Amino acid sequence: MFSASNHEDFLTRRCVWVNGPIIVGAGPSGLAVGACLKEHGVPFIILEKEDCIASLWQKRSYNRLKLHLPKQFCQLPKLPFPEDFPKYPNKKQFIDYLESYARHFEINPRFNECVQSAKYDETCGLWRVKSFCMRAGARGAEVEYICRWLVVATGENAVRAVPEIEGLSEFGGRVMHVCDYKSGENFKGEQVLVVGCGNSGMEVSLDLCNYNAFPSMVIRSSVHVLPREVMGKSTFEVAVSLMKWLPLWLVDKLLLVLAWLVLGNTEKYGLKRPSMGPMQLKNTQGKTPVLDVGALGKIKSGKIKVVPGIKRFSTGKVELVSGQNLEVDSVIFATGYRSNVPSWLQESDFFSRNGFPKQPFPNGWKGNAGLYAVGFTRRGLSGASVDAVRIAEDIGRVWKEETKQTKQFIACHRRCISQF
Repeated sequence: MFSASNHEDFLTRRCVWVNGPIIVGAGPSGLAVGACLKEHGVPFIILEKEDCIASLWQKRSYNRLKLHLPKQFCQLPKLPFPEDFPKYPNKKQFIDYLESYARHFEINPRFNECVQSAKYDETCGLWRVKSFCMRAGARGAEVEYICRWLVVATGENAVRAVPEIEGLSEFGGRVMHVCDYKSGENFKGEQVLVVGCGNSGMEVSLDLCNYNAFPSMVIRSSVHVLPREVMGKSTFEVAVSLMKWLPLWLVDKLLLVLAWLVLGNTEKYGLKRPSMGPMQLKNTQGKTPVLDVGALGKIKSGKIKVVPGIKRFSTGKVELVSGQNLEVDSVIFATGYRSNVPSWLQESDFFSRNGFPKQPFPNGWKGNAGLYAVGFTRRGLSGASVDAVRIAEDIGRVWKEETKQTKQFIACHRRCISQF
């Protein structure tokens, strides 16, 4: 018997045929692919689970955040930063740039659509992407998109990563991931444990100091700390220039000499350097060196305490692996993010279980059966831009050939709407 509830379910579920690719994710990587596809005249749909573009920047970043690299290394294809922007744009300026980028290329993502699954249908040779719509007026509706190409642009930082530590549930104080931290204003006078010593951990610790909190930063492993600039020139820019002429190992040696001259011996402050050089470590393992913007000075003065790894938490306290006990009011996990691709993409040949392409840069942008990835290079926005251009050129070439043929329609067991 066909009930009213079944009838309602039938009406809220629909099938949409997409002439061009579906891009999952409206961050900088997804926008870059969209802009490049526009240049080739290829239609597309961007599905974004949040209600805005670049949600990591708009909703999950702290107020003092700035680009760590000069703007020319962070601009997206086809549209540079405005000339009047500073060398290192701040959070608001970068968001303004991304929003103007979307307007310039008339990119209009479908917001509040969370992709539940994506699977290649070998029978018809197309991708079936199931999305759950949470927009007003269509709340709870399931949509199945069918397309020839699928571009995964959810990136490296889709889901917060928080380690499981004994006793954390008994701690009783404030516990948060760095994605929920905005400023140190609400931490004045508190003893704050910052877990993680990457760029975020360093900057949050510095910000806490500036608001008269007392941060202790957990360093569980070795870390490269480099000056952001050397004699007014970006350290990253220096490294890129040197790599054009010198082997990577020699560039690393020179960077470490420059770091020692500018910063001194950081190991005596608890910042042990890895055995592998900073650029080689970045290229092989994706671990970004810390570019110091003032935190090291606070460490040297003792305003930021460096402590070893955590053994367990208890009520209002943390026990370190050294046996030392600290009284703590709040804990901030600056422990990074991870990819969410394995949770929705039903594919095992191109992506590994950690949610990254199996092939490293520069070969991790194209899979089989019309599958692409952008924003997984571990090389920031410059790597994403390179892959976005490649993806658009590859799809654009096929698109021009296919559009010469007679338009075909795909039969579907549900209502099927031609998107373009």
